[in-house]
Amino acid sequence: QVQLEESGGGLVPSGGSLRLSCAAGAYINNIYAMGWYRQAPGKQRELVADIGRGGITNYSDSVKGRFTISRNNAKSVAFLQMNNLKPEDTAVYYCRVRLVAGVDSWGQGTQVTVSS
Repeated sequence: QVQLEESGGGLVPSGGSLRLSCAAGAYINNIYAMGWYRQAPGKQRELVADIGRGGITNYSDSVKGRFTISRNNAKSVAFLQMNNLKPEDTAVYYCRVRLVAGVDSWGQGTQVTVSS
């Protein structure tokens, strides 16, 4: 329902950093939460982090202390700052928006590759 575009992925060495962006096509005033998921080859998609109304955040244990999610509500943009990247972080990262009505929209993903 909501068009999303992720950007900021790339190839980085272990220990490096990337900043992912997720932009909605237009201002959305009924967003319940925005989040980031990732999917490695041959593996199920998993939650990385999300942020709800009021700025409440939730992180996967595997990224706590390394990743930070933030959101600019006025611009309907979410960010994922990824520091101290590890090879196991390699995956396609997807942005998800959940509307107040409970409908989810997904971006097409951005590739993050972390070399050893």
